[in-house]
Amino acid sequence: MAYILLIVGFALLIKGADYFVKGASNLATALRVSPLLVGLTIVAFGTSSPEATVSILAALDENAGVAIGNVVGSNIFNITLVVGLTALINPLRVESETIRKEIPFTLLASVALLILISDMFLQAFSTNNLSRSDGFILLLFFTIFLYYIFEVARRSRGKSDATSNSKEEIKWTRNIFITIGGLGAIIFGGDIVVRNATTIATSFGMSETLVGLTIVAVGTSLPELITSITAAVKKETDIALGNIVGSNIFNILFVLGTASVITPLAVESKLFVDVILMIILTIFLLLFSRTRFTIGKTEGTLLAAAYVIYILFIIIRN
Repeated sequence: MAYILLIVGFALLIKGADYFVKGASNLATALRVSPLLVGLTIVAFGTSSPEATVSILAALDENAGVAIGNVVGSNIFNITLVVGLTALINPLRVESETIRKEIPFTLLASVALLILISDMFLQAFSTNNLSRSDGFILLLFFTIFLYYIFEVARRSRGKSDATSNSKEEIKWTRNIFITIGGLGAIIFGGDIVVRNATTIATSFGMSETLVGLTIVAVGTSLPELITSITAAVKKETDIALGNIVGSNIFNILFVLGTASVITPLAVESKLFVDVILMIILTIFLLLFSRTRFTIGKTEGTLLAAAYVIYILFIIIRN
C-alpha cells in the first residue's frame, strides 16, 4: 500500500506543479508582468514547489535526512540527468546574460550551504546542524536574488510592452481556481510522499538521507525534467536551462532556508560528499556557460552518465 500511495503522491505533485505554473503564468500575464520575470520566477519556482513542500513537511516531522537529502539530491539530478537529457535532445546554447549570471549565483548558494553545515570543522561543535540562524542567512541570500531578478525584469519591461499587442481576455476565476487547486495538490501530494517514502525506507533498512537523495529527489524533480525537455523540443533552450538553474537556487536558498527556520536540521557526515559533488557539478556547468556557451550532446552524455555513477555510489555507500 505504501508503494501505491507513493506513486499517487508523486502524481499529485507533478500535476499540481503543472496546474500551478499554468494558472500563475496566466495571472502574471493578465497583470502585465514581464515574460522574463514569469520565466525566471514562476516557472522555475513552480517546478520546485514539490521540493519545497516535501522538505518543509519533512522538517515539520523532524525528518532532517529527507529534508536536506531531497534538496541536494534534486539539485544533482537537475544538473546531471535533466541537463544531460535536455542537451541530448537539443544542444543548450547559453546565450542569455541572465543565465550566465544565475549560474555563478547557484555556485555561491552551494558554497554557502557547505560553509553553514560545517559546524564541526569550522566551530568545533559536536554535531553539524543547519540552524535557524543559518536558515535566515539563506533566506537573506534568496531576498537578494529576488531583488536581482526584479531589476532584470524591470529593465526588460519596456521592451516587453513595446512588442506585446495582445489584448486577450484572461479568465480570472478559472486561473485563480487552477492556481489554488494546483497548490493544494502539491501540498497534499507532498505529505503523502514524505510519509510513505519514510515507511519504505524503514522497511528496507535505508537511511532517511538516502531516501531523500534518491526516491524523493527524483520524484520531486520530475516537473523540472518534463518542463526542460518540453522546452528543448520547442528549441527554447534559454527556458530549459533557466528553469534548471532557477530551481536549484530556489531549492537551496528558499527551501532549505525555510525548512531550517521551522526546525534546526541535523546533517549526516556522509552528506558532505554529496554537497561537494553538487558544487563540482555546478562549476562544470559554469565553465560550459562561460567558455563554450553550448552544452552539446557530448557534455549531455557525460552529465547523464555522471548521475548513473552517482546513484550506484550512494547505494553502495549505504
